[in-house]
Amino acid sequence: MTTDYARLRHADLPTVRQAIRENRYTAHTAGLGAGYLQANLAILPSAYALDFMRFCQRNPKPCPLVGVSDTGNPQMFTLGRDIDIRTDVPAYNIYRNGTLNGTATDIKDLWTDDMVAFALGCSFTFEDALMRAGIPVWHIENDTTVPMFRSSIDTVPAGPFSGKMVVSMRAIPEARVGEVRDISRRFPLAHGAPVHAGDPAKIGVTDPATPDWGDPAPIPAGHVPVFWACGVTPQVALEAASPPICITHKPGHMLPTDIPEDAETPVLHPNET
Repeated sequence: MTTDYARLRHADLPTVRQAIRENRYTAHTAGLGAGYLQANLAILPSAYALDFMRFCQRNPKPCPLVGVSDTGNPQMFTLGRDIDIRTDVPAYNIYRNGTLNGTATDIKDLWTDDMVAFALGCSFTFEDALMRAGIPVWHIENDTTVPMFRSSIDTVPAGPFSGKMVVSMRAIPEARVGEVRDISRRFPLAHGAPVHAGDPAKIGVTDPATPDWGDPAPIPAGHVPVFWACGVTPQVALEAASPPICITHKPGHMLPTDIPEDAETPVLHPNET
């Protein structure tokens, strides 16, 4: 476990956000900002925004929409105090014409007045609840990024956006799978209950030791691989849509928000910030 990660695990949300904004922390955010919603990110030219919003609405499990910016405004004011989408994610992926073109730790030089930012709920949010219940979360305990896989589960297309669902995996003690399902179901803004538990091949995951994103994680004896819909799904759909430019979070590197993890609404009002 790195020193910075160990320190930020116990820091308050403003401290975490400031470290990210100043590029002093550029790694994964699992376990940070406990008690608050983390968000996946997709930034698109405005011409693609309505179809992408439809894609999220039709696929709420992998794409639980929690915030949308005004066109050209990088301030995500419905998600927290002074959130600047250009700087407040530890690492960004840059796609051009559907192909990953590079990564960055801020996107000030790429942001334009024509861009719209979308924030989508993240499964990291319910992990805090799992750990409070005494259920171990291996990638947090070992300072790694959760393993993610392209599945065989189809999403519902919208305009140019389509593709297979991406899933994240956690190994859960067999006797506690039902409990984990019940806990995560309480967090619909964070993908809710799992989409599958058991044989990975049934959802098209041929080798759980070789994730498409993130780091490998063991499946010890007596544990069951459990899969949740994942907010990397839009990155697959963005590849299919091939806009001239789009920007996402680097998988595992999320936007910490000021939305409480158990909020009934994903939108903060001005008197709440």
